[in-house]
Amino acid sequence: MNKFKLHFEFKPKGDQTKAILQLTEGLESGEAHQVLMGVTGSGKTFTIANIIEKANRPVLVISHNKTLAAQLYQEFRRFFPESAVEYFVSYYDYYQPEAYIPASNTYIAKEATINEEIDRLRLRATNSLFQRRDVIIVASVSCIYGIGSPQTYYSMSFPLQKGQTLKRKEILKSLVDIQYERDEAEFERGSFRVRGDIIEVYPSYEDIAYRIELDDDRIANISAIDPLLGKTLNTYQKIILYPRTFFSTPPDILDYAIRSIEKELEERITFFKKQEKLMEAHRIEERTLFDLEMLREFGWCPGIENYSLYLSLRKPGEPPYTLLDYFPPDFLTIIDESHVSIPQIGGMYYGDRSRKETLVEHGFRLPSALDNRPLNFKEFENRVQQMLYVSATPSLYEIKKARGRVIEQIIRPTGLTDPEVEVRPIKGQIQDLMSEKEGKNPGNHPDQEDGRRFNPLLSRTGASGTISPFRN
Repeated sequence: MNKFKLHFEFKPKGDQTKAILQLTEGLESGEAHQVLMGVTGSGKTFTIANIIEKANRPVLVISHNKTLAAQLYQEFRRFFPESAVEYFVSYYDYYQPEAYIPASNTYIAKEATINEEIDRLRLRATNSLFQRRDVIIVASVSCIYGIGSPQTYYSMSFPLQKGQTLKRKEILKSLVDIQYERDEAEFERGSFRVRGDIIEVYPSYEDIAYRIELDDDRIANISAIDPLLGKTLNTYQKIILYPRTFFSTPPDILDYAIRSIEKELEERITFFKKQEKLMEAHRIEERTLFDLEMLREFGWCPGIENYSLYLSLRKPGEPPYTLLDYFPPDFLTIIDESHVSIPQIGGMYYGDRSRKETLVEHGFRLPSALDNRPLNFKEFENRVQQMLYVSATPSLYEIKKARGRVIEQIIRPTGLTDPEVEVRPIKGQIQDLMSEKEGKNPGNHPDQEDGRRFNPLLSRTGASGTISPFRN
């Protein structure tokens, strides 16, 4: 079994030793909520890395924006070079959601520019969870948005093994079933090409391609190649090919989804006609029939996620499948900058709901589109077992949840100190600014005699010499 192995050039110092010990003991004793409260520069990420090594189970780290998530991703990759450290954020470089403004009768079509590299990293993240336990996935709040069912996604993957008896036609059919496209001219992610008894597959989640060499109906060799140069990089006894997207769907489920969509469409057309909303009835019929035709022909359509209720075999109102469903039950959740991330997680559901209710009301989407949504906050809480909140200024929510399990880090192992801050009155500020500009000694102006200096860390320090976890 793969285990986390922390690589570092320094040892825990200052408050880190105590924080690592206390937080690890809390995890082992089953504490559901704990807070690591540490000043900036106290080495909270290194503390978390030590805890991850000791816990030795899959970890989800949630950050409130892509930039911080990328920073954490790079730091954990340096700490755990032998483990699977993955990145799961929104794959849109530009995203304009579908919307309708009734007041001006304005329909805004969905526009998006997908970052192919981030899409690859998202798929690789979930695939790592199927293969090993020493996995850290650094994610933004996009991890609470719906993706395909993990059971369906995994069931469509198929292994290939050297020496296996398998006809070329069967391999090609399996690739088409998981939505890979045959393209002899341009070899891109999510495509494959065939040259005699050689099949080359470029997985949507890898930066390498696989070359499968056949000898009659037997797999003679499996190798990794450079997709651009064709150079052999490695050889394998066995590989597993996963679907191209999260919404890859087996034929039987796709047929069920199409029948269900047709039934809902009939009901919705009848509903609009009874209310004498003929324009809405025509609109929903035209748009949905186009999507159905695409689904029948290609197994995919633009906006396929709006039909995820049927594609994932859920009932109306049931929460969607998200990244959290791909984790094993004992995973650990770490919320970075929790005072910002927690409110953001809680707010995603309501904004999405309001926009889609308008689309449904005016015939742009079927009511089932409302079930293509992020988790609400209660659903999110029900899907995480043990949580560790990390912040320099935790909010009241985290402190209440932790029930006293607030571990502090005050000492900076790097030796950095807070900068000295000078507070000067508003009166005479222009003259003071001019004196600073001319290089004169600050504070010489007669109106600046009551300027005060203070250290912001010491200003929050009580009689015990520690920062209180409660803020005014």
